This record gives sequence, structure tokens and C-alpha cells, in this order.
Amino acid sequence: MYSLLLVLFLSHGGACQGEPSSRHDLHPLLQKMAEEIIEGSYLNALLDLTLFESSHVWTADLSHRVLAYVNSRNVAFTIPSLQAVMETHLEQYLYQPQKLLEDLRATDAQQFHTAMKCLLEDKRGHLDLEDIVINLGDIRDEALQSPGVNRSLFLITLERCFQVLNALECVEVLGRMLRGSSGSFLQPDITDRLPQDLHEDAFKNLSAVFKDLYDQTSAHTQRAVYSWMTGILRTPFNVTDGSVSWVSAEKLWVLGRYMAHLPLEEIMNISPTEIGLFISYDNATKQLDTVYDVTPDLAQAFLERIRCSSFDMKNISTIHRLGLLVCFYDSLELLDATLAQVLLHQMLKCSRLQGFQADIQKLKANLLNIATENQTLNETLGSLSDAVVGLTSTQLVSLSSKAVHGAISTLNQVTGWGRSQIVILSAKYLAQEKVPSFHNISQMGVLLAGVGTQAFYSMDPKDLWQVLRSPVSQDMSDLSPVQQQGVLGKLMEAEDAASGIVEVPRALFKEVSLCDLRKESRFNATVLKEKELRRSQALFLYELLEKITERPEELLSTGQLVKGVQCSHIDAMSAHVFLALFRYFENNFSLLSPDQVNCLAWKYWEVSRSSMPPFLLATLPSRFLASVPPSRCVRFLISLGKRHLDTLVLDSDKRSLVIRKVQQCLGGVIADEYTVDIVGNLLCHLPATFIERGISPRAWATALHGLRSCTALSSEQKAAVRVRLLEQWGPPQNWTAETAKDLAPFLAFFSGDELHIVATKFPEILQQTASKMVGMLLPKEFLWAVFESVRNRSNESPSFDPTFGCHGIVTPSSDDIFKLAEANACWDPEVLLCMEEDTFIRNVELLGAVKGFSRPQLMALKEKAIQVWGSPFHWKEHHIVSLGRIALALSESELEQLDLSSIDSVASLGLQTEWTPGQAKSILQTFLEDSGYGIQDLKNFHLVGFGPTLCAMDPTEISLIKTSEFRAVVARIGTLLCSTPVLTEFKKKAEVVFGRPTEWTSSILQELGTIAAGVTKAELRVLDKELMPYFQPSAIRCLPGEVFRELSTEQIASLGPQNAAFVTHSQRLQLSSAQLQSLQRALDGAKTHSWQTDPMSSGPTWSVSTGSPTGGATSQALWLGCPLLLLMAKS
Repeated sequence: MYSLLLVLFLSHGGACQGEPSSRHDLHPLLQKMAEEIIEGSYLNALLDLTLFESSHVWTADLSHRVLAYVNSRNVAFTIPSLQAVMETHLEQYLYQPQKLLEDLRATDAQQFHTAMKCLLEDKRGHLDLEDIVINLGDIRDEALQSPGVNRSLFLITLERCFQVLNALECVEVLGRMLRGSSGSFLQPDITDRLPQDLHEDAFKNLSAVFKDLYDQTSAHTQRAVYSWMTGILRTPFNVTDGSVSWVSAEKLWVLGRYMAHLPLEEIMNISPTEIGLFISYDNATKQLDTVYDVTPDLAQAFLERIRCSSFDMKNISTIHRLGLLVCFYDSLELLDATLAQVLLHQMLKCSRLQGFQADIQKLKANLLNIATENQTLNETLGSLSDAVVGLTSTQLVSLSSKAVHGAISTLNQVTGWGRSQIVILSAKYLAQEKVPSFHNISQMGVLLAGVGTQAFYSMDPKDLWQVLRSPVSQDMSDLSPVQQQGVLGKLMEAEDAASGIVEVPRALFKEVSLCDLRKESRFNATVLKEKELRRSQALFLYELLEKITERPEELLSTGQLVKGVQCSHIDAMSAHVFLALFRYFENNFSLLSPDQVNCLAWKYWEVSRSSMPPFLLATLPSRFLASVPPSRCVRFLISLGKRHLDTLVLDSDKRSLVIRKVQQCLGGVIADEYTVDIVGNLLCHLPATFIERGISPRAWATALHGLRSCTALSSEQKAAVRVRLLEQWGPPQNWTAETAKDLAPFLAFFSGDELHIVATKFPEILQQTASKMVGMLLPKEFLWAVFESVRNRSNESPSFDPTFGCHGIVTPSSDDIFKLAEANACWDPEVLLCMEEDTFIRNVELLGAVKGFSRPQLMALKEKAIQVWGSPFHWKEHHIVSLGRIALALSESELEQLDLSSIDSVASLGLQTEWTPGQAKSILQTFLEDSGYGIQDLKNFHLVGFGPTLCAMDPTEISLIKTSEFRAVVARIGTLLCSTPVLTEFKKKAEVVFGRPTEWTSSILQELGTIAAGVTKAELRVLDKELMPYFQPSAIRCLPGEVFRELSTEQIASLGPQNAAFVTHSQRLQLSSAQLQSLQRALDGAKTHSWQTDPMSSGPTWSVSTGSPTGGATSQALWLGCPLLLLMAKS
């Protein structure tokens, strides 16, 4: 494939011998090209060749004549030597994209015009050069994905394109570059480089690009783009009719999403005629459907202007045209039920708005009252759209089964239901059915998740199979694990169950047990393409299919099966086969375990280290990393920066070594935006001192864009980011709204005093930021700032309720609770206890999801539940499932009062992981008593439904569980972190299913999960060291220290990087120095099968050549190494 680089001179000869060629025999353009080769201006030569080929036929003799010309100038070139020089030059653009920018600046107008035309080339064509076919489209795509190359092409297009090509063509090139960068190139200063005199079509096309990238650009950039657009729009293309505002109907259409930046005064000045004309456009609604960041003030202003036009705001047709403005509709006076229902239907889209959701909920509640006026809820249920989500559990319980049946086509599509609401509605819908039928199940849509597990299990298997073969199977992914097991358990009980396993849909297939997989004989790669696999399933299936499949690429192309490739499989591959198959591993990299990546790295190092993807070096012993020479630093950083280091290298000490190497390669500084492109995801791992002092001001804006995606910054890193932001923008009192929006992802990094200012100046931005962080543990200072901003704007009055000492206390409103999200953790317990009953009923699920509530707060909410619902003895399933973390406050005696006859109720309690052993025991015993089951009667789905409470089972009772039920859910039980005595008994149970530990395979060990931690010292000692990587990491953690220390040095060295990283401190304390050395080898990624013969001091050696390796298997590296060949594109 090296002949690709001879596109200039296609020839299969050596040095150009033979007849001399006169300069006059060569076309002037080829003479110019030859002179550029002599001067070393290879990019210019490539562009001249491209131009020549666009109008001339390339013949074989031309390459000899050009070389003869070059040699006649006393420059000795052969085809191979020219090839080497060209390869080096082109590769440098990949690693030094600034050089590409410089060279493109140095091209003449004709050459630059050719370059731009090549970028515009849209054909996925091939370049056929005798016996070589080059896929030009693929080369272009690969090149444009290279860090820095896209940036250089974008910048040079901005600088020169509008001077050389027509504006429409330049806009098309810019659009491609910007979309390829996901908007990251769009910084506020970019608009200063855009022409101010674009003609209409080019301006509209570029505006469309900016609108498409709106959500991916900063608020400052949005404001800059808006200013650029309005600067042109204010200079009309046609003479206006003298209206009071420059904003016409057409200009509103051009602005699209950017109309949300219009000042309030400007909106109020828009001519009624123009706003009416705009609303009458067929695509006006499409434009208004995208103004996700419109504020209530601006929306009201637009509505007011529309009201002043000829449109009647109470006309159904008008309401349909309002887009997201409907979310702020304020003409509720004299509104009838029909119009209220129309508005509710249109408000389905309001969930897309950025913020103001509490106000929208309030508007929906008002419309709901109007829509149901003079009618019962049963009569109007089907016409209330997603406002039905606002109905309380009390209202839903009051519905008739007939009403739910009549409204099912609406109810089954609504999003935003609470779990308790789904339970109520599902029960209402199936109330007339003793056993659910396929017909009824197929109508339920999102309500399917409320069907009881026992109801699924009671269904006819034929009906269940019909469900799984129908579109309804797509909703199966929304079922809880216990419900999924109820369905699967019923199917697997049938006599012909094994023959149907291949038909189990993707959502359920990962729940199929290893035992059931063994019964099926019809598996093949095609069948598995659509399945999602557990690692244990993949290990078993790959081993099974490898024996009957001659072409391993068939197995790897399924995607999920790569999880089952073992190191022994990789080691057994020949060099040629491995290199040909590596792309399948790379394409499914996220599915690979750290151990698999380590094995791939070792294999690549052995067979083709010069073409090895550099990121793999991070998984090898640290001496390999230390040996990376400066000449390979950039490609190492680019390769590693595309990966997520925290999943690639699990050991924190080794990760620190990797980052030290990164800093060394960077020379201690990120100088510009190009370096940020190269570093990629590694930004998230740079130490605090580097963030504070190592990122230059020029690079900071681009780096900040990258830091937004970092989800696990340390407190030191966050403090460094805060320092840089304060240096850049000053204290919060100096911030603009755009600054506050752009810094929203980082607001939690600031101090309480700083956040107090943000809460005062930008309460809505702070609250919007908090709403996007639901479920996260946030700093107290941030939560208090959010709490303060909401409470300061609350209209609630002190309570006059004298009971429970509530007189004079300002209690939470539904609005407050909704806006506060995690900041609800700031309420005093006595305030929560004084909450109004209706407020509690409406918000119990939201409150139950707050992670930061303390024990006293949870106790107050539990007492509130008892006040509202009565004693736990009276609570129904929908009450129990709505509690969330509030249930943790129930005492053992209160838990025993609950009706836990439904395994779904137990499963909802099992979602919490903070139960005391006594509470867990109470839940388990109460279910057994209420359901009438004994341990020996439990079905497989019961075992799944118990969740963590299963660990509270008396170890002596575990033997009573039926083996047939246990074997179906081994993998689920293996996710539980039970005590050693419990795991020991489950291990004994597993021996009945899988045999003694000496008979266990990699797939069995993986299936067992934590159950494998129940092995005895003697059993652990005799386990084959090759099985060590197939313990699940959770099982390693569960092994008692006195058992873990029984592992031999060979076994410990074979744990692999992942399991070694999960060894606990207490386990380490039990190890000898030799064992600790073996553990360090495993952490370091040492090769397991040569652990004694591979001295830690031996260093790696590199090939002398820094170019790409020879051989067909390395062709992909060659494409990547020659990004500028995209400029060879032609039709």
C-alpha cells in the first residue's frame, strides 16, 4: 500500500534512468510542480498535481519525465527516496497541524482554490491508479477526525476562502468544519473574522449552520453570533416599508433560535403586520419549537405582539402555531374546557424548555382545572394530555377502570409518570382481568412497567411469546429486574423453552442464565448480533462458537461477543490474523475489560510494536511508558487523549505515572488550542497545579470547553479551575448573564459567599443548574445557595396550623420542592413535618429521591407519611413504592406492619442500600408471612426481588432454596455484597449447579460474581491461576483477608490489572512481601504467563524507523498518517 504515496508519480521502477527530458517537453504546471518538489514545498506540489489531473489524463510516462526533470537540476531522487520524504512530510501535518496552516497560507491563489474545491468534493469516489484503488472518501473522513487538522482547515478557510471562492462555497466548507468540531471552534472572537457583506443566500446558509450548533456553543458565542447576524439583518436586502422596527417576518425566520436574544423593547416594537405575517408562515411553528432558552418576559412580549396582530389567541389554529410560546400562555380568562384541552396537548413540548418548569407545572394545573370544569375526571381523562401526570395518587385511585380503558391511548404515551402513578393506573387497567392477555398488555405502553411480577408470571406462555415477538418488547427494557425475571422465569419453565432462547429480545436476553444458555444449540453469530450479553454469557458463547466457526471476524463483528474473548484466544492468533482483527476490538473498545486491553497491548507489542496504537502503552508495565521517546510524544498524547484514562488504568498510582509522562511530553505547559486538541480527555486528569499554572491564557478558553465534560475532578482540581475562572471573569458581582450561563457547569466549585452573589443576581440560572444535577451529591455551599435563591422568591405565608408546633412556620410549597431538587436537603426537619398534606402527596416521590437527607429529616418525612396515610398497616403498594429513601426511617416494627405480599413492593424497598441488618430481616420475614411462602416455595423472581435484603436470610435456610430456582438467577444473586457466612452457603448451592470449584470455567466464575467469594482457603489455593482474571472485582473485595492471603504468588500475579486494583487495604495487610510484589506486577500490567521469566528491569526496545510499518495489515495506520491526501479528492 506504500504505492499510495506515489500518487505524484505512479511508477514501479527504481531510480529514473533513461532518456533525458527537456524542460520544454513538460507541461508548465508539471514544471512548476517539479520545482516545488526541489524546494521541498510538497503540499504545493500535491495541489498542482490535483489541478493538472482535473483537466489532463495522467499517463505512466509522465512520472518518469517529471523525475528526469528533477534529476536534471542536480537533485537526486528515486521513487523510494521521494516516497520516504513525502511520507515524513505528510505525517508531520498530523502531529504539527500549525505547519499545515502555515503551508496553506503560503499557497498561491490557484493552489488554495484547488484545496478548497477538494474540501467541497462530496463524492464518495475512488481513485483508480492501475492496480491500486484508493477510497478517497474514507481518507478524507479519517483526516478530518485528526486533532488539529480540522482546526487548521477551519482557520485557513476563514482567512482566505472568501477572497478566492464564491461565498456560497466558502459557507459550505465552514459548515462542514464547524459541524465536524461539534461547535468547539466557535469562540466569540470568530465572528470578528466573518465577512459583513455576505449576499442573502450565503448569509442564510451560514445562519442555518449557527442555528444547528446553537446548543453546543457558549452563551458568549451565542451573543456574538446574534450581534453578527443582526448587524447584517439591520442592513436590509430590500427597501422596507418604513415599519417602526427592523425586525420583519423574514428576519425573524432567519434568526430562528436567535430570536430569543432580541431585547424586550425590540420585540415590543415589531409591527403587528410583520408578526402576523411571521405566524402565518407554514414553518413558523417549527422555528418557535426550537426557542428552548426563551424567558417568560420575552415569551410574553411575543405573545402580546401576536395578540395585537390579526390572530385570535383563543383560536385553535393560532394556538397550534405558537410553538414553545404556548408554555407561557396567559390568556386564561374566559377560556373554555375545549381550548384548555388543546393548550394542554400543545404543552407536551414544554419539557424541552431550559428552565421555568415549575411555572409550567403551575400553568398546566390551572388548565387542568379549567379542562375538567363541569365534568368528572373520569369523563375528561383521555383529553388532558400529559397534564395527567399532575394528578395525585388520591385522584388516580378514584378513577374507574372503564375510564382508564377509554383513555389508554393517551395514558400509554405520557412521559413523566411517577412509579406509584404507574402502579395505580396499571392496576386500574387490568382490574377486570384475572390473567393479563396479549391484547391488554399490548395496549399499555409506558404503563407496562406497573404490571405486577406475579401477573406476568401467571400469563399463558403463548401470550408472553407473542408479547416478546411484537413491538411491545421494546417496552421490556423499562421493566424492573424482578419483572423481567417473572417473564423469563415463566418462559423457561415450558418444555420447549430451550428452543425459544434465541428469540428472547435484547432487553431480556442478558437475564438468561448460563444454565439455560447451555440447553440451546442453535446459536450463531447472526442470532447474537441484536443481543446484549453479560460477560459470563459472552465468555461461554465465544468459547462455544469459536469451535464451530472458521472465521473469527464473524464472531467479533457481533460487537457484544468481544466481551468473551480471553487472553488465550488473543495469544493463539497469528500476527497476520491479529492485525486484521484488531479493528473489531477497537470499534467495540468500550465493551472490553482492562484485562482484555492489557492482553491486546502485549500481543500488539510482540507482533507489530512500530504500528501499535500508542494508548495501549499505558496498560503495559510502567517501564514501557517511560521509554516513549520525545519523537513519539505527540502521537502518544493524541492516541491516549481519545480514551478515558480512569477506565483504561484503574490503579491510581499507575495513573499518576501516566499523567507524569503526559506532563513530560507537554513540557509542563499547554501553550495553545492545538495542544488542547491533542490532549483531549487527558485534560480531566491534569493535576491542580498544572490547571492553575500550566494552561496558557491563549489555550484556556478551549481547555475550559473540554473541562465541562470532566465528571470526576478532585477537590484540588476544582479549586484550580475556580481560581482560573476568577482570574478570567473577576468576582461574581462583575459577571453578566452570559458569564453565569457559561460557568454553570462549574458553579458548584465556588465558595458560599460567591454563590450567595450568584443566587442574588442570577437565581434562575442557579436553579436551572441545580435541576440538571438531580441525584448528584453536591457541596453544602452550593445547595444552600440554591435554597436561598428559591426561598427568597417564594410567596408562601407562615402556617396557621397549631398542631405539631407548626404555627408561624413557613412550609414548603410544591413549587419550592420542584425547584430545589437536591437542595431540599436544606429544610429543617420540623419544617418538613409541617408540610401541607396535599404538598406531601404531590411530591413524596421527588422527596424520596433526595440523596442528601439526614436521618432526622427522613424521620420527619416518615412521620408526615403516617399523618397523611395513617399507620403503615394501611399503606398500599403505591404508597410503599413512592417512599424512596424515606422508607429507611421505618423501624423494624413499622416494616412488619406493611403489606409486603407483593414481591414488587419488596423490590422497591430493595432499591435502597442503607438498610440495617435488622430492617432487612424484617422486610424478608414480612414478605414470607404476608405471602404465605416458605423458603422452599420461593420462585426465581422472588430471589431477584429481594435484592440486598436477601443477604439477611439465615445462612442455615439457604439450602432450602430450590436448586432449579437458584440456577436461573445465579448472576443476579452474584451482584449482592452479602456477609461471608451467607456467601459460603450460596457457594455450596452453586456447587450443586456447577460442580466443585476445580470444575469451574471462566464463564462460571464470572457468572457467580460475589458468590465465588464463599470459597474456602483450600478451594482457593487449588484454583487454576488462569482463572484469576475471571473473578468479578466485587468478588475479590468480598474475600476475607485470611482467605485471600492463601493465594500463591503465581495466582496473585495472574489477577490482572482490574482485579488487582480491587484488592482492599485490609487484604494487602495480610500479604507477604513476595505476594505484594506479585500484586504490584498485576497492577502494572505485567504479562501473566511469563511472570517469572520477565524481569521487571528489562526495558522495551523501539524500532529505529518512526514511519509506518510495511505490510498490508498496517494500511489503516498509513491512511491516518497521511491526512493531506484528502486534498487529492476529485470526481
